[in-house]
Amino acid sequence: MTEQEPLPSIRLTDPRALRAYAHPTRMALVGLLRREGPLTATQASAVIGESVASCSFHLRQLAKYGLVEEAGGGRGRQKPWQATAMTTSWDDGPADPAAAAASEALQLAIAGLYFDLTTRWIRDRPREPAEWQQAAHFGDSLLYLTAAELTELGEQFQQLMRPYQERLVNPGLRPEGSRPISLVHLAFPSRFSGTDTTGSQDS
Repeated sequence: MTEQEPLPSIRLTDPRALRAYAHPTRMALVGLLRREGPLTATQASAVIGESVASCSFHLRQLAKYGLVEEAGGGRGRQKPWQATAMTTSWDDGPADPAAAAASEALQLAIAGLYFDLTTRWIRDRPREPAEWQQAAHFGDSLLYLTAAELTELGEQFQQLMRPYQERLVNPGLRPEGSRPISLVHLAFPSRFSGTDTTGSQDS
């Protein structure tokens, strides 16, 4: 078995790009294009619930910083857009104050998105098929690790996901019955107060 190529990624270094991306509608548009492929502003509007004018504006802003691009064909709001990469990365601890503030704003916006997605799942879960309710995971763990061990744990986690990642860019590899899964992974030093973690695992 050959080692998989990493997913195409874009790295944001300009604080203006970080601030531009730190917007719920723009993150939703990039995620949608990565998941569904080229879409027009009109098509994107129908999925994310924003107006066509809003989607068109935000797509143009994302294009300024290389996060999306025109896919060719169409005119005006009927021209399709596509994501330029499947993942986004940035320096989450830059020395430059402007870049650090922009990075923090983006991470807070993403944390808010995680909360919204989790809340939506909790509310929708009773209406999901039993097999999906049982398959979903929700919980946390408290571990005592060194920085090196935490780094290693993150690398092992990436290795576990790698066999499934090509399905993002190659729909033909998606097995029947598969669905998009939001897999949120967080690991950070806890200022433990006795209420920071529940120690609960729902699987």
